[in-house]
Amino acid sequence: MPKIAALFIFVLFPFVFTSCEDKVMGYSVLLWDLPEYQIQSGTVLPVYIRSNISHVYVAGVTDPDPMAKSLMKIEIPLWQLTDPVKKGKVGAVSKKYADCANTYASVKLDGLPCRAEPVNTSKQVYRLRKGEVIKILYQGNGQAPMTGGVPLEGEWYRILTKDGTQGWCFSYNLNLFQTDKNGEQLGGEKIETEAEEDNYYLSILDKAWYPDSFSTMISSGNIDITKLHPSYNFTIDTVNNKVSLNLSGIHESWDYNGYTKTDEYQYTLNDIPIVIVYKKSTFIVVRYTDDSGKPQELNLVTISEDINSIVADEKKRRADEYAKVADTTDELSSSSYGKLTFNADGTFRWTGFKLLVPSVISAGAKNAGTCSVKYAVSKQLADNYDGVLTFKFEGTSDEVNFLYKLENGGLRLEDASEATFNGILVTERSSSPLILFFKNN
Repeated sequence: MPKIAALFIFVLFPFVFTSCEDKVMGYSVLLWDLPEYQIQSGTVLPVYIRSNISHVYVAGVTDPDPMAKSLMKIEIPLWQLTDPVKKGKVGAVSKKYADCANTYASVKLDGLPCRAEPVNTSKQVYRLRKGEVIKILYQGNGQAPMTGGVPLEGEWYRILTKDGTQGWCFSYNLNLFQTDKNGEQLGGEKIETEAEEDNYYLSILDKAWYPDSFSTMISSGNIDITKLHPSYNFTIDTVNNKVSLNLSGIHESWDYNGYTKTDEYQYTLNDIPIVIVYKKSTFIVVRYTDDSGKPQELNLVTISEDINSIVADEKKRRADEYAKVADTTDELSSSSYGKLTFNADGTFRWTGFKLLVPSVISAGAKNAGTCSVKYAVSKQLADNYDGVLTFKFEGTSDEVNFLYKLENGGLRLEDASEATFNGILVTERSSSPLILFFKNN
C-alpha cells in the first residue's frame, strides 16, 4: 500500500493504543457509534477478550473524561465490532468501511426487506420498520429493483441493524444521514420512529425460546437426546396469559400480567421473578431468581429446526449403528477375553471376561445385559473407529464403553474408560488403552 494511502487510513481511523502490559488479541473496527464514550463508528479499537457466553468483546476505549489518561476496558456486543485481526491487517479492514464510516439511515417504508444478496429476488433476512435506524456499512454492486420497467434510483448497501443482523438493502426507501461524536443525526429527514422497545418486546412473545446449547448441539451434530427435550423452553403465551420456564432443574409457571421496561432492551415481567434482556431477534437472556433468592442467567435462542425430528433421527442413527454390529457379527470369540454375542433386541451375552475384572468390568457383573450406541466418535477418530458401544451388565449399574471397529472376520474393541468425552463425542483415546480383538466363529 502506498505510504500516503496508509497515512490517510490511520489518520481517518485512529488507533486507541494500550500499554504493553495488556494482552491484545487483535484489533477491530467499530461498526456502530458509542456516543457515551464519544467514539464514532469506523474507529479501530484494541480487543482483549471474546466471551461467547455473554456474546461480548472486551475492548479498550479512551475515557471521555478529559482529565483521564488511562484506557478504559468495556464490554461491546460481538455484532458491534468486526472480527479482531492483527495490527498489520486492520488497515485493510478499516478501508472497507471508510466511505460509510459515519453513515446511517432511517427507513421510509414499513416492512422494507433486507436481503441476503444485493438482488431484489434474494432471500429476505429481515424486515425493517418505518423509522428504524440502521447503519450503512458499505456500498455493493447489484441489480436495481424495477418499477414499471424502469430501474429505481439508488444503490445497494450492506446494512447493520441494532440487533446485529446484517444484509443488503436498496437505498430508494432509505434516508441517509451522518452522525456526530455524540451519535446525533446530521442532515437528512427526520422520520417519526415507532416505539422500538415495544417492537423488540413483541418479537419475544408467543414463541418458544430454547437453551443456546440446543443450537450448538444441532449445528455440530453432537446430539445428546437426554438433554435435547422439545419441552425445555421459555414461553410467554399471551393467548392464555401464561409464562412458562421449563428447563433442566427448573419447572415454573406463572400468570402473565404484562411487563415494565427497566433499561434499554431490558424488560421485567410484572409480579414474576424474571427479567428479559433482548440481544437480537433470535437470542435473549433470561435472568431468573428462584424462591431461595439464587439468581440464574439463561442464554436462550430460537430454533428453526424441528426438535422432535432431530431427536428421532438421532435415535434412528444409534439403532441403525447397533443393528449393523449385530447383523454383521456371529458368535465372537477371543482366546483371552471370552465369547461375545450381540442380539437384535439390544441384549448381549459375554462369557469368559475375567481378565477384564475389575480394571474394566465391575466384579459384580453377570454374563448378560444390554448394549447400545449412546456416544459417537469425533472426526479426528472416525478414520480408525466406527463408533462407541456402551455395555450395561446385569448385576452392576456401571456403564462400560468401548471404541469399536468392524474388521474383516471380527470386531476390535478398545477400552474407553480413560478416554476424553465432550458431550456425546469421544474426542481422545485413553493414553494406554487395552485393545481386544474378537473373531467371528
